[in-house]
Amino acid sequence: MSRPLDGIRVLDLTQVLFGPFCTMLLSNLGAEVIKIERPEGGDMARGNGPFLDGISSYFLSLNHDKKSITMNLASEQGKELLLKLTEVSDVVIQSFVPGTMDRLGLGYETVKKRNPRIIYVCGSGFGQYGPYARKPAFDVIIQAMGGVMSITGEPGRPPVRPGVSYGDIVAGMFMCIATLAAVQERNRSGTGQMVDISMLDCQVTVLENAFVRYLNTGEIPRPLGTRHPVIAPFQAFPTKDGYIAVAMRGGVKDQWPLFCAVIGRLEIMDDPRFKTGWLRTQNYDALEPILNEAIKDKTTAEWIQELEQADIPCGPVNTIPQVAADPQVQARNMFAEIEHPKAGKLRVVNTPFKFSRNECRVEKASPELGEHTEEILTGLLGMTVEEVGRLREQQAI
Repeated sequence: MSRPLDGIRVLDLTQVLFGPFCTMLLSNLGAEVIKIERPEGGDMARGNGPFLDGISSYFLSLNHDKKSITMNLASEQGKELLLKLTEVSDVVIQSFVPGTMDRLGLGYETVKKRNPRIIYVCGSGFGQYGPYARKPAFDVIIQAMGGVMSITGEPGRPPVRPGVSYGDIVAGMFMCIATLAAVQERNRSGTGQMVDISMLDCQVTVLENAFVRYLNTGEIPRPLGTRHPVIAPFQAFPTKDGYIAVAMRGGVKDQWPLFCAVIGRLEIMDDPRFKTGWLRTQNYDALEPILNEAIKDKTTAEWIQELEQADIPCGPVNTIPQVAADPQVQARNMFAEIEHPKAGKLRVVNTPFKFSRNECRVEKASPELGEHTEEILTGLLGMTVEEVGRLREQQAI
């Protein structure tokens, strides 16, 4: 069965997380992703534990269904090999510090002379221009500078980094979207272009609500724990045996009276401090202790049963093992079993892409370093085995 991006070839010159997450999504969708790696050690993520029979689980999680070729881009032969590959590819994605590829003679202006239809995607911490353009960046730095850490955590406590690499993952998703849009435009116009994705820009984008509130009201967003800044109750509450998240509908169809009845607190139903969602938010210091006291008397499962019967949105605060065992996650086939030549059978997260005609799924484990070098050079560039051998002797691959 075909997949949406069958026939699209991507040269992946990224490493660790931001770029590889983007190219993993593209490979999920059917693109042929060729990962260009250093001959010595390859992607830095190959050294990240924990290890499964010597295989990095970190690298595995981001690089399944890709091919790996080693290439020394500091050598003239290595540079020429990359340029030849761009001639038979649709997309180049690189995440070097801005200016690096130009210094190597592999920047967009050079590449587009070899292939005017190429989509040349540049991912970096701060973008290709601006006062921070040459500044290196990692996820925690971007989360800090982008503002998300300032609104994450409990009130009055130090800043908190979310439990996932939010700066990298969000930027990887935006880079994937931009790549798809550029390919679509290229198919219409016949001409490629460069795409510039900044991790910091992406953080500002996903904090849209916080910035709009600040820019238009002067209100500085603060950490609120699990609470929502303008809707209440809309958070996680402690129960008898864990936590439950409740997201009560407000506005025109305010569920507040129904919610008060379910939790057995009729006395606050008509309290003027809590009549609307906005008033409940403004008076939450008085409201939260009442709700905590009511909800802690029953188990999470008991509350879910009662709240769902009343059509009040809710869900358990699951641990990772509980998510892995969740029947909805299982029904959606969100875990896949793959075979690794060294580590054997492994379970990984499957793709979230579901199409009615095109089946997208994880099929192959992450490649060994340089596993597909000979296959790519002989198959795509028509080189002989002897020519590939000479490139190895010259340390070009």
